[in-house]
Amino acid sequence: MKAKDIMTRDVLTVTPETEITKVAQILLEKRINGLPVLDAKSRLVGIICQSDLVTQQKRVSLPSLFNLLDGLIPLRSPKSFEQEVHKIAAVTVGDAMVKNPVTVTPETSIEEVATLMVEKKFHTLPVVEDGWLVGVIGKEDVLKTLLRMEEKDES
Repeated sequence: MKAKDIMTRDVLTVTPETEITKVAQILLEKRINGLPVLDAKSRLVGIICQSDLVTQQKRVSLPSLFNLLDGLIPLRSPKSFEQEVHKIAAVTVGDAMVKNPVTVTPETSIEEVATLMVEKKFHTLPVVEDGWLVGVIGKEDVLKTLLRMEEKDES
């Protein structure tokens, strides 16, 4: 089996300008985990998932500082702190989305899809062909293959 055999072809998408509250509403109403983000030219530029929205409720962890010779040295990159604050304060999808998401092709095997989902903790994978979004695969789609296999075994 390949990605094209289990992917959802009629994909809901959002743009970077979509408000976070609208995304939360769509995810909850449609009972899905993530949405591909398309730019004005309908090109995939990111993905926004429930976990990205949950991040907004996270407490900001202030960077630890090390005192050396009357100077303060941050123990983590100021840039990573800035990115964390930016994501927590996000108002639009463009601020909260994962940019340049990992994608699969229609010919990607189900085994490869499952491996990506488990090892990288992805819940939603965009399916791209020739640079265009043609579908999306969620964990539920992979689980449905188990039911199909069982039905074949019973036949």
